[in-house]
Amino acid sequence: MFFASDNTSGAAPEVMAAVLRANDGYETSYGADAAMQRVTAAVRALLEAPEAAVYLVATGTAANALALATYCPPWGAVFCHQDAHIAVDECGAPEFYTNGAKLVLVPGDHGKMTPDGLAEAMARTGEGGVHGVQRGMLSVTNVTEAGTVYTPTEVAALTALAQAKGLPSHLDGARFANALVATGATPAEMTWKAGIDVLSFGGTKNGCLGVEAVVMFDPVKAWEFELRRKRGGHLFSKHRMLAAQFEAYLQDGLWLRLAGQANAMGARLANGLAAIPGVVQKHPVQANMMFPEWPAGGHTRAQAGGAQYYAWDLPDGREGARLVTLWNTTEAHVDGFLAALRP
Repeated sequence: MFFASDNTSGAAPEVMAAVLRANDGYETSYGADAAMQRVTAAVRALLEAPEAAVYLVATGTAANALALATYCPPWGAVFCHQDAHIAVDECGAPEFYTNGAKLVLVPGDHGKMTPDGLAEAMARTGEGGVHGVQRGMLSVTNVTEAGTVYTPTEVAALTALAQAKGLPSHLDGARFANALVATGATPAEMTWKAGIDVLSFGGTKNGCLGVEAVVMFDPVKAWEFELRRKRGGHLFSKHRMLAAQFEAYLQDGLWLRLAGQANAMGARLANGLAAIPGVVQKHPVQANMMFPEWPAGGHTRAQAGGAQYYAWDLPDGREGARLVTLWNTTEAHVDGFLAALRP
């Protein structure tokens, strides 16, 4: 009963099999492999973006930080939610890779920025002339760090404000597949059709061994990204191992099936929790991550039953948790957790 993180699972069998196949024989290095050409074609087709530039890195932090650095100058501001992964969980990598860009944190309930909140943050940034940081770009996280999901319409409302200021927009899609499954949107509807300029397309949290794609819908900055990726130490020599993963991930809709399983188990878990007296959710449950709170004693019961998750105590004597369902979470895992938690 592992609900701590969607990084805790192994890789999907299809992905592991692809890596083993790629291990045979010899292949051109540094991204010139044949599999990468197929990945580029597949990503372009999925996103309905025939001119998009597509690159692979091994971590979500690298994908986000390199994407932001390519689009935001050192004197720029990156507008993001106050709980965004780039602000809370990347150890200053965005600031490091951009050579000093400032993250301007935007509040918002349940992990989501609102147009009003973003407009207010933009209005108080970049008005100090040479003495102040300038507006740089927007970064939206979907699925959010609260487990909620932006619809394409909500993404477009935010990017419209950025476009009005002449700013590009980034989508942190570490859980991109989960967001698409949750909304029913197409990849294009959630990205460039909603005003996104650069996408971090996650694979690691959804059944890959370790690979993320960076997709730039206008390839004008492609060469700059290549240079930044190399200079930042994220150009793999045996690149075919990344490409093999992502090719298998996209083949026959595997990526959406894996996310569909995670989301379905998230819904099952949320419904089961709702039936236990005293359990409430801190945020709406819309994908595969949730933050329930329950009366004291729940941690003791659940952990004694073998459950693993992030747990904390609340000031009022109640207990809180973060629960994440995975691509390989089963009904038995969910039902076992609920049985252990129930008084």
